[in-house]
Amino acid sequence: MKLLGLIGWSGNGKTHLLTRMMQVFIARGLIVSTIKHAHHDFDLDQPGKDSFEHRTAGAREVLISSSKRWALMHELDGPEPDLAELVTHMSDVDLVLVEGFKASMHPKIEVHRSGLGRPMFWPERSDVVAVASDQPITGCTRPVLPLDDAEAIVSWSLNFLAKTS
Repeated sequence: MKLLGLIGWSGNGKTHLLTRMMQVFIARGLIVSTIKHAHHDFDLDQPGKDSFEHRTAGAREVLISSSKRWALMHELDGPEPDLAELVTHMSDVDLVLVEGFKASMHPKIEVHRSGLGRPMFWPERSDVVAVASDQPITGCTRPVLPLDDAEAIVSWSLNFLAKTS
């Protein structure tokens, strides 16, 4: 499976861009899955739901299933698994879009909004292969892609991923 990540500071629009890119990839015939890194003690369950009660009662794993989907939640009592391990739990698809996981060394597009004034990752990161920005970036040695043009970003990404096969 091919992996392509999006990283950037909170508020730069990573999730918005990822969902727009995913729609374009799918429209072009690719099967796409996603992995998102969350911080600390996130929760998908809601108190009062059976799966929440199972997990809070001590179940190590809770699998919830219906005719439309299934989900598996696994409680950890050790270190957080890395991206490579998490990918092994996924079904085989054409592309996995990864949001976050800055420390992992998969190829990433940095999402940058100039008005937020945050420092950029690309100068210190060889795994940042392009930058999607709302403004030109002086001195950037990576391709700078138009942040608001998911079609252009997907076209560039497909070309990049074809070269890395």
